[in-house]
Amino acid sequence: QVQLVESGGGLVQPGGSLRLSCAASGSGFRSYAMAWYRQGPGKERELVAGITSYGTTKYLDSVEGRFTIYRDNTKNTVYLQMNSLKLEDTAVYYCHGLTTRGEASWGQGTQVTVSS
Repeated sequence: QVQLVESGGGLVQPGGSLRLSCAASGSGFRSYAMAWYRQGPGKERELVAGITSYGTTKYLDSVEGRFTIYRDNTKNTVYLQMNSLKLEDTAVYYCHGLTTRGEASWGQGTQVTVSS
């Protein structure tokens, strides 16, 4: 199973930026579909952004234009650049990976808190 380790969360003021990173184990990363999910206080987990092995991306409507997902296959890492952060972006952010065999993995989560 693929191991995923997130980093980059923290406390930021509204309007600020953060970049999350998710490092994956194994040699098949370039073929994985990767995504970022989040779960806010009292809310269900939701898909924030996804990227296919071909680089096709999709975003949650509320983050479109503010967040960017991208991957560096040479580093086995997927990133989520978050700009113009809002209070409602506060959540635990989880990295998700899906192999070509349909095996899914989750990271441990990283807390993002947007507060003034």
